[in-house]
Amino acid sequence: MPLFDRKTPSEDEVVSGSDAGTRALSVAAVENDFVEGVYDKLAKVYDLTFGPTLHPGRLQAIQRMNIQAGERVLEVGVGTGINLSLYPKDCSVTGIDFSGSMLEKARERAARKGIRNMRLLQMDAGDLKFADDSFDIVYAPYLVSVVPDPVKVAQEMSRVCRPGGRVIILNHFLSPSPILSKLERMISPYTIHIGFKADLDLPAFLAQADLEPVSIEKVNIPRLWSLVTCVKD
Repeated sequence: MPLFDRKTPSEDEVVSGSDAGTRALSVAAVENDFVEGVYDKLAKVYDLTFGPTLHPGRLQAIQRMNIQAGERVLEVGVGTGINLSLYPKDCSVTGIDFSGSMLEKARERAARKGIRNMRLLQMDAGDLKFADDSFDIVYAPYLVSVVPDPVKVAQEMSRVCRPGGRVIILNHFLSPSPILSKLERMISPYTIHIGFKADLDLPAFLAQADLEPVSIEKVNIPRLWSLVTCVKD
């Protein structure tokens, strides 16, 4: 089965528009300290509140990666390590997160499940401490809508991904529906307090991060989240 068996994203999924490269990504603004505080508070309940609901998207993302033996995977925003047991045992996984409380949960999970092929590091997703071209796959699950600078994070993900490697982003993005998008703009300053911006603009994000998707798939139920796969030139 080919890695990418979906058609090129349609105009219904990504309509860039003439201003996509410059328009604001969201009405909500956050700082790293704020994000860390939110996720430190969420660490104890994250698996219960966001675990089962968002898990189908995680499973689909791992499936679409088609990870091969020996490949190097970077998970940006590893959180409580909810993905750890999904990775094949014959690949090498690095997980990073800004929240110490989240990483503590991830380390506990890895030890409990006897996972040996992963290292967990505390790091800012917008300032990755890895050399260029260090990984075959760079994956950000449910992350880019909460970081202060989504474009910088995406650029860092691309930088540390080898040429021909995959940059994969799983996230909620602003609806193309005028009615729903207006609602998402209204509630975004409030949803940030539970861990995400509700109105991150996908076309603007892709244009400003210089990412070209090879597939965009709607995931989870309801299908309000998108799995975006890019291949680094």
